[in-house]
Amino acid sequence: MNTMMLLEMAAQGFGERTAFVNGEDAFTYQGLFDAAGRAAAVLRASGAAHLAMLDENSLACPLGLFASSWAGLPYVPINYRLTAVEIDALLERVKPCVLVTSPERVASFAGREGVVVKSREEFLAEARSAGDAAPEWSMDAEDVAVLLFTSGTTGVPKAAILRQKHLVSYILGSVEFCSADEDDGALVCVPPYHVAGIAAVLSSVYSGRRVVQLANFSAETWLELARRHHVSNAFVVPTMLARIVEALDGAASANLPKLRAISYGGGKMPLSVIERAMKLFPGTDFTNAYGLTETSSTIAVLGPQDHRDAVASDDPAVRRRLVSVGRALPGVEIQIRSDEGKVLGSGERGEIYVRGEQVSGEYAGRGSALDKDGWFPTRDAGSMDADGYLFLEGRADDVIVRGGENMSPGEIEDVLLEHAAVADAAVVGIPDEQWGEGVAAAVVLKPGREADAAELQGWVRQHLRSSRVPQCIEFWPTLPYNETGKLLRRVVKAELSKAAG
Repeated sequence: MNTMMLLEMAAQGFGERTAFVNGEDAFTYQGLFDAAGRAAAVLRASGAAHLAMLDENSLACPLGLFASSWAGLPYVPINYRLTAVEIDALLERVKPCVLVTSPERVASFAGREGVVVKSREEFLAEARSAGDAAPEWSMDAEDVAVLLFTSGTTGVPKAAILRQKHLVSYILGSVEFCSADEDDGALVCVPPYHVAGIAAVLSSVYSGRRVVQLANFSAETWLELARRHHVSNAFVVPTMLARIVEALDGAASANLPKLRAISYGGGKMPLSVIERAMKLFPGTDFTNAYGLTETSSTIAVLGPQDHRDAVASDDPAVRRRLVSVGRALPGVEIQIRSDEGKVLGSGERGEIYVRGEQVSGEYAGRGSALDKDGWFPTRDAGSMDADGYLFLEGRADDVIVRGGENMSPGEIEDVLLEHAAVADAAVVGIPDEQWGEGVAAAVVLKPGREADAAELQGWVRQHLRSSRVPQCIEFWPTLPYNETGKLLRRVVKAELSKAAG
C-alpha cells in the first residue's frame, strides 16, 4: 500500500485530465505522475530523511506529497503562520531534510546545516525538467507517509504519524475510483498543513476531480473562483461558510448552479449558519465531516439526506441532528466513555473513542496512544443518540467543574445559539472563590438584533438547570477562531477570567 498507487491509477485511467490548477499554472494527472517520479529521484539523491513543505496552497504541495511517498520519505507540511522561532524548532526535529518554501523565505534558511532549501518554483522546475524517475516505490504499508505537527497550544507540538496504510485505507473506504465527471472541479482552500488538506489532495486524485487551489481565503475570492471555474465541489471550515453567508447578505441565492456539493468540518457549525447556507445554495448537497489528524481525516459524516431530513422534520430529535457530525463511516467504530472508561449509552456525555484501520493514534518519539484493543481516545467530548448520530461537546478537558458538578460548555452554547438574537457563543469556566469554577460566556449577536445579559441568563435558566446559567456574559463583535475553524477557547477563557477579576 502506498499513496502513489492512487496517483498511478489516476494517470493510467484519465491521465490527460487536469488535476490541479493554481492561477495560470496546472498539472494534468499524467504530468503530476511524471513530475513526482523526477522529484522523487532528486529527493533520494539528497540524502534527506524528510521533505518539509513550508508554503501556502500551491502546486508544490500535491507534488511534494506524492514525490515523498515515491522516494520513501515522510512528507512534513509546516504551518507557515508560525513564528520564526517555532518554525526553526520544528525543522530541528526533521533534519536532515529538503525544505520547499516560498521565494521570499529561501534566504532565511540558506546555509543551514542539515537543510537543503528550495523555492517552490525551483522544486517545480526540477520536477518538470528532463530526467529519470526514481526506481519503484515501496509498497510496505507500515512506511510513514506524513508527519503532521499538532497545534502545540498546550505545550510542545506533537508529530502525528500517518502511515501509508492509514491514508490508503481512508481513501479506499470513503472514495469511489473515477467517480468524478471529467468537468468536475473542487475548490480547496484549507491549509496544506491541515489533515483536511492532505485528504482533499488524495480523495480528489482517486476520484479524478480537478482541484482549484485558493491560497488565501476570502469569501469574495471564493465566490469568484467558484463561478469562474464552474466548481462542482468544495470543502470549507465553519468560519469560512459563515463569511460566505455574510458576503451573500441580501441575495436570494448564491447563483452557483454548478456547485453540487459542499463539505464542511473542522469546528462546530452554528445552526443559523447552516440553515441560511442551505437556503442560499438550494441545489447543493451539504455534508458535515468530522475527523482528526490522528484518524487520517474523516471518521463520521452527516450526509446530504440527513441535512434535508433534519430541516424538514418537526421532530426536535431529528431536527437537532443538523448540529451533529453524523454517523461513523463504514469500517470505523465510535464509543462514548466515562472518565472511568465505562462505555456510555445514548444521550450520555463522555469522551469520544474511535477504532478502525485508518486510525493511527501514533506520535513520533512518543509511541502509540491506542489502548490494547485498538481504541484511540480523541480527547473530544460528545454524545450519541439512539440512532448513532454523534454530537460534539468541545474538548474533554474543557469541562467546567462547578461545586463538584461537571458541565459541558457545548450544552450551554447550544441553548444560547437557539436564542433568536444570538449568532455565536463560547462558554468557559472562570475562577470562582465559592464554587471553584463559574460559568461565563462570550456572545456575538446577529446584525440588527438586541439582547442583554439578563435576557440570555433567563433563556438558559428556562432550558437548563440554574447551575448552568452563565454568571458573566460579555458581548463581543466576533469570537476568536484559528484558520481551520477551531474556537480558541483558551483565549476566551483568559479574557473572561480577566474581566471577572
